[in-house]
Amino acid sequence: MARKKKKAPSWIDVKRNITGLKKDHLYNLIRDLYRLSENNKEFFHTRFSLSKDPLEFYKRIIQDAIHPYLEDNETLDIGRAEDAIERYSKAIDDVKGETELMVFFVECGNNFTLSYGDIDDKFYDSVLLMYEKAIQNVTELSPKEQKVFKERL
Repeated sequence: MARKKKKAPSWIDVKRNITGLKKDHLYNLIRDLYRLSENNKEFFHTRFSLSKDPLEFYKRIIQDAIHPYLEDNETLDIGRAEDAIERYSKAIDDVKGETELMVFFVECGNNFTLSYGDIDDKFYDSVLLMYEKAIQNVTELSPKEQKVFKERL
């Protein structure tokens, strides 16, 4: 007789366990999650718009990842920049902010090319894909908001 494979826990299991928690236990759980990692702190700060400019944190990551100072042995890390945009999008439903980060990504990629010359195909593919995503996001914005991005794209 074959053994049944135990199913991995899912959100439904977690939800079932937290549904009955009292307010103070739920508060403590959220506090523990906040303290657990820098990504969690970043998530809460973004979700609740706790910083003056929540995009600044993510722009710094994108800038450092897409336009590093090669003279200082910093390395290009497209994945880290893409991940920053994804984390912002998961933390807050803000198409305009997400679009700003995408356009900034493309601008940083362009500036990197202007600073260091021709790069590889993977780099250009990533910048082009982000450009396409940015254009798609722009179409979801109001005409007034679109104008700002159209000038930059």
